[in-house]
Formats: sequence, C-alpha cells, structure tokens
Amino acid sequence: MNLTKAWAAQLDDYCIDLAWSPDGRVLASASAAGPVTLFDARGTRLHTLPGHADGTNTVAFAPAGAGAADPGPASARPATILASGGQDGCVRFWDSATGTQIAEANPGSAWIEHLKWQPTLPNLTSEIPNSRVLAAAAGRKLIFLRPDGSIAQAFKEASKTLSALTWHPQGGTIAAACFGGVCLWDAGDFHVRREYAYGSAIHALVWSPDGRWLVAGAQDNAVHLWIPEEDQEFHMSGYETKVRELSFSPDSRWLATGGARDACIWDCSGAGPEGREPLALPHSDRVCAVAFQQAHELLATAAGDGEVGLWSPTRSQPLVATAKLTAPVSKFAWSPDDSLLAIGSQQGGVLVLKVDA
Repeated sequence: MNLTKAWAAQLDDYCIDLAWSPDGRVLASASAAGPVTLFDARGTRLHTLPGHADGTNTVAFAPAGAGAADPGPASARPATILASGGQDGCVRFWDSATGTQIAEANPGSAWIEHLKWQPTLPNLTSEIPNSRVLAAAAGRKLIFLRPDGSIAQAFKEASKTLSALTWHPQGGTIAAACFGGVCLWDAGDFHVRREYAYGSAIHALVWSPDGRWLVAGAQDNAVHLWIPEEDQEFHMSGYETKVRELSFSPDSRWLATGGARDACIWDCSGAGPEGREPLALPHSDRVCAVAFQQAHELLATAAGDGEVGLWSPTRSQPLVATAKLTAPVSKFAWSPDDSLLAIGSQQGGVLVLKVDA
C-alpha cells in the first residue's frame, strides 16, 4: 500500500481539530486561533467561518438527517450541520453548504471542550426534527443541545471539570469522565445508569463499536477498561506517559493506545487484553495520535517527530506504509469511505493523504 499526497493547506495557527462531513464531501479544520476552514474533498477552500473569537476547541458534523427545527420543507433545511465549541463558552451551529451561522447556544462562561453528536438510533428518522442531540461539555456541565441551539437537557454538575465524552454506539447512553471517575447517563430519561470510580484524571474515553468495552486513558500512565454489561473491569499500567490516544478497530477486536514511543495494539477478543502481551508498533518519538479506519482494518499512528505509520495488525509484517511531516501531528480524521486520511499539525498544516492499494 501507499500513502500519496492528495492535497495540503495552511491554517493561521495550530490545527486543533478536524472533522469530515457524513458524505465525505467537506473537511472542517479548526485553528486554535478561532477560524474554522471548510475544504472540499479535493482541497478547494469553500468557506472560512469566524468560529470563536477567543479560540476554537472542537468541531463536529451532525449525522446525516440531524436537521435543525425548521417549519419549512425538508429541501430548504441545511443539509449538513457543523457544530463548533470554543473558549468563549458558546456552541455555534453552521450550515456547511453556505458557511452561515444558523444557531447558537450559550450554556455558561466555561470553555466548550468537547462536542459529541448522538449516533443514529434505529427509531429515529430524518423526518423527525431535532431527532438527535449534541452533547456538550462546558467545565463541570454536561448539556444536550438540539440542532436549533435550544437546550434539551442540563445534567447535574460533575465534581470536577469534564475531560472526555463518548456515546454508546447505539446512542442510548453517554459516558462523561472527570477526575475521579466516569458517569454513564441515560439519554432517554437523563438518569444515572452507572458510576465508576477512578483515582486519577482521565484524558480520553472510547466505547468499542460493539458496545462491550468502555476504555479510559489516564493521567497515571495507565489504560482502564470496563465491561458495563458484565460488571467487570481491567487495568493495564506501565506506560511511559499519560495516555491520551485511544482507538478501536471497527470489529472491536483491537484497541490501539499511545502513551509511549510504541503504539500498543491490545487484543480485546474473548476474555480481553489483561494479561496478554500487546503488539508494539515502533516509532522514534512519542506517539501523539492513533486512528483506526471506520470500516476497514488499517490503523494510522503518528509520533512527535512527524512520522506517520499505516499498519495492519493481522499481517505478519504489520507496517504497510509511512509518511513524514515537518511538524508534530495534532489530529487525525479518516474520511467516511476510509480512502483519505486528513492530518493536522501543530504548525497549522492540513495534509490529506490518499490510501492506494
């Protein structure tokens, strides 16, 4: 396989977040300085949104069909909504086709650190306005927002600042982490389903695609795993640094983690990874990003020296392609069809690589 350059662009500051639209036609790239630039899949600059004056932290495209409340015909509604959150404490909703702001929410003065759209649910259709919510973390607050900017639910404040959010793949539960543990909230009745204590800060949180595993990357150089339906938990320690990088393979078998010079691949099949030796994918600098494709087996990893690796965990020789950037990677984003890998850098670069068999 080869990683070939499709196109590249330059932002005005650190690339803090990247997101593809559900149809793969638009890439949103957020600059830490505030502006959000929209590119088409060929690299043409479509719009530059003002974003957030004090700095943008995160961007997230709504799932297909998550339209804003609009009494007009469906054809007149924004086809693809982009949400952004920033240091000004606001969540803004944008029509990515026109580059115009369509709604805004102001949940408080705390920074908006995390935005996660509710996954598609079997009983929700695109004909139901506001059928999916956007979970937003603002300081200790967790809120659900509708695509028109209205608040669907404000939850009881956490004991500490919320540090990570992740939806269960079926969309009925959201997990919210802070120093001291993880809380699972029901998205239907807004009640606590479970609480898990953990005696350290949590920097990353991910659910396996099959919904079995809930995994946290932690400040104490460890990865902690729960199986909520089986009331079990597991722990892997001994990482070189705090673990901020987590990604599951689409079949839920492989868990990729950072936290060291090697990316680690853990086998989560059967009884799980505890007690098993991970597959180590070597880099010459600390791993700063990991991302499995959304429907295929390839894993992208990156290190602080700008080295990017493409790996297939099931092969006897797992490394299948490499690339090198001139700056450390800040963000990965696979296109919905897995053919393009968007890479953001700490120097504001946006590089899109094409995967060729």
